[in-house]
This record gives sequence, C-alpha cells and structure tokens, in this order.
Amino acid sequence: MSREKILAAVAKNKPDLTPLPEIQNFGNPYANLVEQFKTVLTAIGGEVVYVKDWEEIRAYIQTHFGGRRIVTNIDPLADVAQESWLKSDPHSLEDVGLAILKGQFGVAENGSIWVTETEMGQRVTPFIAETLALVIQKSELVPKMHDAYVRIGGERYGFGAFIAGPSKTADIEQSLVLGAHGPKSMLAFLME
Repeated sequence: MSREKILAAVAKNKPDLTPLPEIQNFGNPYANLVEQFKTVLTAIGGEVVYVKDWEEIRAYIQTHFGGRRIVTNIDPLADVAQESWLKSDPHSLEDVGLAILKGQFGVAENGSIWVTETEMGQRVTPFIAETLALVIQKSELVPKMHDAYVRIGGERYGFGAFIAGPSKTADIEQSLVLGAHGPKSMLAFLME
C-alpha cells in the first residue's frame, strides 16, 4: 500500500517537460588543432606519433613492441598482429601487450578519441591491453566536445567511448597509478 502511494505521488508531481536548450557553436579557439590535441594528450600521459602511412606505423610497432602479443582489426597491419582474436573468448585477451585500433575522430580540447564497438572488435579490447594505440587522420580532429557530440548525435551504434590517455587513478594520498583499470600507456598515431 505504501509503495503505491509513493508511486502515485511521484507520478502526480512530475514536472512538465522542457525543451532542450539550443547549444551554441563555440567555434575553434585553437590556432592549430593537431598541436592542441598533442599538448593535451601528452599532458595526461599519452603519446602522439605522427605518421604518413601504414608502413610507418608498422615500422614503429616492430621497433617498439617486438615480442609482445599484438592484436588489431586493421587490415594493413594484419601481418604484425594476430587475427584470430576477434572471435575468441574476451578473457583470452588478458595478455595483450598492444591493441591497435582505428578511432573515428579526435577532440583537441581534451585529447580524446571516439571509438565505437565496430572499431573495437571486442568491447574489452581498448580496456584490457597493456598499451592501446589508436589511429586517426589529422584531418579528423574537432576543436571541442560540443563538436564531437554534434558529430556522434546522429550515428547508430551500440557502444562507444571517448578514450583519452592511459587509465589512471589516485588514492586519498594523491599517489597516481597508471594502468590500474585499463591500459598503462596510450599512443595516438596521427596520419596525414
């Protein structure tokens, strides 16, 4: 009886719907989107690597990540990574040293990259690898999160995330820990 009274009172006192506010276009306050993106991502613990093509990414991976388990769903990099992981049990990805995925676009304001489950291959991939590498085109940078929300607002996807830098947490003593609940490091390959 009490439950019904409470629910009836809540339904009776529900406020009227109000329309969403118009969101203004804040424009681009940055002289150089690429440099702003790099500055912010570097400041939060990530790394930006400028590349011209897939061959430069391949060379970077072979130089810096040899001997580690590497996964990707990017066809031009299939020869430096495992391919069979896409249909495997997500728990089998616990020992991935490097995951290389495409991002749709980056946000200069906060150094984040938008990735949906289509790019992830498996939802756990960007969060379980020791190092996450995301590849985006330099031309796919937007200035602010407002621009990012406009861009993703009309898309259809089941899951997506803005990923910025390695995972981090700090305790009450302000001891910063990287990789506590996700990648210890993050690379952003910015392609011409």
